[in-house]
Formats: sequence, C-alpha cells, structure tokens
Amino acid sequence: MPGAAAGQRVATRSRRAGGLVLGIVLLAVACALSLAVGTKQIPLDQVWTALFEPSGTKNDAIVRELRLPRTLIGVAAGAALGLAGAVMQTLTRNPLADPGLLGVNAGASAAVVTAISLLGVESFNGYLWFALAGAAVAAVLVNALGGSRAATPVRLALAGTAVNAALFGYVNGLQLVDLGALDTMRHWTVGTLAGRDAGLLWRVVPLIAGGTLLAFCLARPLGALSLGDDSARALGAAPGRTRVLSIVAITLLCGSATAVCGPIGFVGLMIPHAVRPFTGPDPRWLLPYCALYAPALMLGSDIVGRVVVPPSEIEVGIVTAFLGGLLFIQLVRRRRVAQL
Repeated sequence: MPGAAAGQRVATRSRRAGGLVLGIVLLAVACALSLAVGTKQIPLDQVWTALFEPSGTKNDAIVRELRLPRTLIGVAAGAALGLAGAVMQTLTRNPLADPGLLGVNAGASAAVVTAISLLGVESFNGYLWFALAGAAVAAVLVNALGGSRAATPVRLALAGTAVNAALFGYVNGLQLVDLGALDTMRHWTVGTLAGRDAGLLWRVVPLIAGGTLLAFCLARPLGALSLGDDSARALGAAPGRTRVLSIVAITLLCGSATAVCGPIGFVGLMIPHAVRPFTGPDPRWLLPYCALYAPALMLGSDIVGRVVVPPSEIEVGIVTAFLGGLLFIQLVRRRRVAQL
C-alpha cells in the first residue's frame, strides 16, 4: 500500500508538470497567432522577420507597432486576472468568486470613469491610481457587505452582484451626462486590447509583477486558510494577515489590468475551474497554472474577436463575457454549488 501511494504521488506530480508544459505551449501558440492573425494575415516566417530582422516594411510596422504591444498587454492582463481569480476563490472558498462578479473590476471602472469625466484626468498615469483605489474600495466593501469573516459564498455573490449593479449604473450615468467623455470611455468600458501602446504596459508591469510575487508568496498560507482559520493557525499561518495581503494582491492585479484594458470579466472565473481538475485545490499548483492558461485564454478570445466579423472586431471583453456566461450558468446548475 505505501508503494502504491508513492506511485500515485509521482503520477500526480508528473501530470501536473505535464500540464505546465502544455500551458507554456498553448501560450506560445496564442502569442504567435496573435502576432499573425488580423485584418491582414501575416505568415509566421514574416512575423519572425519583423521581430528579429526588421527591414521597414508595412508588415514590420503592423507586427512591431500594433500587434506586439497588444499581445504583451494581453499576456500581462490575462495573467493578472487569472491569478486574481484563483486567489479570490481560494480566499473566500467560493467557486463563483471572480474579480468581475465580486465588484473589483466595477470599482476600478467607476474610479477611472470618475477621474476622466469629473476630474478631467486624461493621462494614463493619472487614472491608474484611481483604478487601484477603486478596486481596493470595492473589494473591502463587498467583503464587509458579505459578512467579512462570517461571509458565505452566497452572501458574497449577492453582495458582489449588488455592488456591480450600483457601480456600473453609476458608470453608465456618467457616460450619458458627459457626452464629451463618452467617446473616450466607450471602448475602455467594454474591455479591449486594441489601441494600446507599449508605454502603458511598462507603467503597470511593476504593479502586476508585485501582485504576482505577492500571490505566489501567499500560496502556502492560502492553502492552509482554505482548511479554516483554526487549522490555518495550527499550520503556522496567520489568517488575518493572509486576508489583508490577499486583498492587496488582488487590488494590484485587478486594478492594473483594468486600468490598461478596461473591465474584462470572467477570465478569473473560468481559468481556475478549467485547471483545477489537474492541479487540485493546492494553490502552489493552481497559481502557476492560472498564470499560464489565463493569458492564453485572453489572447485566444482576442483572436476570435478579430476574425468573427472582418474587417471589424469584437472587443475581447465581449468574447470573454459570452464564454464566461455559459460557464457561469453551468456552475450554478451544479448541485454542489446550488446548495452552498
């Protein structure tokens, strides 16, 4: 029996390691297609030439100036949202937790729209900090309304739905009142990777990197906390400190991603559920998987949006909302979720 258990552990580790390799391959394929696919199809060999041996052709300009920044932003924002969703689901022990469903993205959106419409902030450097502050306030508010330490998955979901509705109603109201700012905000509030330059990415990379590092450092305490506060203390984790640091990580990740791309929902919901059959509940495996598979989903959704209705595009936020809505319906129909 001990030998069988040891063999099962080895098989589990091998399966998990293989899943990480598969995630790297899928992400690499998604990046390559993101650089090659669009209104103008560019062969992969020409994409390679544009990246490493540019000669000033039109294809070089398309790849380097338009698609490369879009791809890199998609990778960074996708990883941030996937990690935030995994941390949030583990922290709350709520399988429906998601930065979008629990109001974090809505808080960032409301703060950015306020900065643009009411305060006249036009630069990215200006409204980035509003996005972070709005995400933090929304996270704390939903947690408080849901009962804080006594929160249940249903109460958190209801609190998040209420905060989402209120904040997005506020956003829509501001757009109707300030018609001058409507054109500036309308693409941003849908959630898009289009029209973003590399300068935006480099401004948020330190924040996303900080949130990512903090999330990985919290993997072991989060795993202990998922067993309950008493068990976490027995295992040497500090529940209060873990919760606070987790909210900080979620705020950094969601606020940065939302500031660059706008509110993109359901990525943080879909990916943890998709990879958990391979990783199990252990955050030490769940987080690396999400950091690989979430950007692959983000880029895949963006590619789908480019090719469905050419020469126009469907914004990535619409594609992820459609896919996530289908998954959400499936989740709430499951008996174990319905009974929470």
